[in-house]
Amino acid sequence: MDQAPGSPQEPQGTQGLPSCYRHPGRGTGISCTRCERPICPDCMVSASVGFQCPECVRTGSGTGHSPAANQPRTIAGGTVTADPRLLTKLLIGINLAVFLLQLSLGDRFTDQFDLIGRAFVPLLGDVEGVGEGQWYRLLTSMFLHGSYIHIAFNMLSLWWIGGPLEAALGRARYLTLYLLSGLAGSALTYLLADANQPSLGASGAVFGLFGATAVLMRRMNYDMRPVIALLVINLIFTFNPAFNIAWQAHIGGLVAGVAVGYAMVHAPAESRALVQYGTCALILIAVIVTVVARTASLT
Repeated sequence: MDQAPGSPQEPQGTQGLPSCYRHPGRGTGISCTRCERPICPDCMVSASVGFQCPECVRTGSGTGHSPAANQPRTIAGGTVTADPRLLTKLLIGINLAVFLLQLSLGDRFTDQFDLIGRAFVPLLGDVEGVGEGQWYRLLTSMFLHGSYIHIAFNMLSLWWIGGPLEAALGRARYLTLYLLSGLAGSALTYLLADANQPSLGASGAVFGLFGATAVLMRRMNYDMRPVIALLVINLIFTFNPAFNIAWQAHIGGLVAGVAVGYAMVHAPAESRALVQYGTCALILIAVIVTVVARTASLT
């Protein structure tokens, strides 16, 4: 049986040394720095000061710390998970599922959820749009796509860029970055595009991931040339009139992604939560103010 720390009944190993609490009879002169139980070389887990036993590392016992305090953290303070691409897979799955609904239900379904300022929509038989109070379109339009090429390009970009970024930030921060970038792109499109011009696609959110990736690579002193080249190529497509792309969504998402990404990876540890939550709140407030101002001008 395990003995309580300091117990006079503690078993003795070879040469009069205490026995490892997990391997009776194996003498050791090392104790866990948390619970002070003797541990042999096979049970030692290196810590910032001394060694800890496997149970203290696993449960966080001995010092009053919660178990979460022992979990490894990402550069942004997020929790390292077993599947670092889980959210990226789910986002791709959601986009593909919605695209299948678009193919099955037709334009009437798409017209109900795409981004439009304020206009009469023939298929719906009424004046529709964000200006009519349909703010949900700012979010739902992020999961709609106009063609096979459109969704293929966005989902490939999401997989290539999103997976590594999710691993670097952690799930909660990654999802926040994705949604805020997409909303910022929708808000800028609503502000600057013609009110009767529909828009849809995950491009705003994906461009936000591009921006955050550039910030992260700069923070880690990686070679910036690949991500810069990729951004330049995408921006060339963005402003090419032949592709009929809502450049406002790309620029809005990119700016939000850079701002949120910078706060995520550069926030000092002692005030990380304040800086990260504060920056995200400011981006969300900017989105709300933009939408309110544009709505006022349309109505």
